[in-house]
Amino acid sequence: MARKTLAEMEQNAAASKARDRLVQLFDEDSFVETGKFVGSGGETASVVTGYGLIDGSTVYAFSQDITVKGGAVNSTAAAKLVKLYDMAVKNGSPVVGIYDSKGGDIAEGAAMLDAYAYIAGAAAKLSGVVPQISVVAGLCAGTAAMIAGMADFVVMTEKAEFFMTAPFVSEDESLKGAGTAANAAKSGTAAIVAKDEKAAIEEAKKLIRILPANNLELSGNDYYAENDADITAGLKADAAVKAVADKNSVTELYKDFGTAAYTAIGSMSWKTVGFVATDKTDDKLSAQDCAKIARFVSFCDAFSIPVVTLLDSAGIGGTQAAELAGSVRDAAKLAQVYASATTAKITLVTDKAYGSAYCAIAPASDIVLAYENSVISACDPKAAVIFLKGGELDGTNEASLIQEYKDNEASVFTLAANGSVDRVIDPADTRTAILSSLDAFESKRVNAPQRKHINFVY
Repeated sequence: MARKTLAEMEQNAAASKARDRLVQLFDEDSFVETGKFVGSGGETASVVTGYGLIDGSTVYAFSQDITVKGGAVNSTAAAKLVKLYDMAVKNGSPVVGIYDSKGGDIAEGAAMLDAYAYIAGAAAKLSGVVPQISVVAGLCAGTAAMIAGMADFVVMTEKAEFFMTAPFVSEDESLKGAGTAANAAKSGTAAIVAKDEKAAIEEAKKLIRILPANNLELSGNDYYAENDADITAGLKADAAVKAVADKNSVTELYKDFGTAAYTAIGSMSWKTVGFVATDKTDDKLSAQDCAKIARFVSFCDAFSIPVVTLLDSAGIGGTQAAELAGSVRDAAKLAQVYASATTAKITLVTDKAYGSAYCAIAPASDIVLAYENSVISACDPKAAVIFLKGGELDGTNEASLIQEYKDNEASVFTLAANGSVDRVIDPADTRTAILSSLDAFESKRVNAPQRKHINFVY
């Protein structure tokens, strides 16, 4: 049989949807495919790998090809992916994975299981070294879903499927919405849900633009305009963060998980910042809120991204349902992550900060700012008055005693006198005060005790 020419081989490896997705991801004419002719049994591998530029910066990426054996993962695909991960870590560049596969190649038997293990091992080695983003554009199930979920952020399309066990074979046949993007968002598995794959890839690109290339580089950009929005004490969560950050730089993450808390990546004065706000709703922080904030702050810490927290919370939920949902575990996780994070941490108390919500966040911060009329208390002021001045209550003076408590014991000036609050600021000076604090800790260095890693609460 005559040997195929390079042109014929190129034709056989013609454009596919998987390649089209990578072309869309990268700057025009910058995509370079690697391992194009790798295959077995007369077929090319079920994954397309390569590298290219996103706004001029090198990024490595792969895209599963569902046209090749349903995108089945096998030893050939694993070899390509492991090599790609190895190239990325050597170069200190992010990895974007686009998932669309019906599962593993059962015909390979144990070799297929090893293939998944090799991929998972390679992805784990990159965790905290370079940013990893998974784009679930089709079907992503079983072990592949586990690997995709190991990335720093998962972006899904509305029609994608993402699950460990197929809903139609699950033990609980009454389970509604299992495997859907909406369910993944509510469970905290998907950080972003986009309308379609084009929008999902654009979301991944936006994240890549604003994140550092690796854990040794400081992140910065010149994509956004400086903000000139007015800032008032009444702004909450999304509105407050967007008023503080550079224009159009903010991307909210985990929008539908932990709905009292708000987490977003953005920039201030063209430097990447992680934003946390605790007042997306008026509810106390739930177990989900605590877990959401903790994971986000842990990510920021891994890449030395400073964290700005807008603290306005009546505390952490203490109902029986909250206890059953693991509020103690996740509250401990929240406190542990803030305390152990060595990146710059700036906290601004915008209204109220009660009990455990304050204790978990503010004392672990490098600088604590507060608006003049904020209230910082060990517990709800009403409860404090009942505990401290119960004998003085006569049925008519409760409101006045509560206000007296707020004006004295729980005043930010009392906290400032004790050294717990570093600066009391006017809302109009918010952006300037935060930027000044970030500049003050731009070169922050912490000599942590020698250990393998924090034993995080899970």
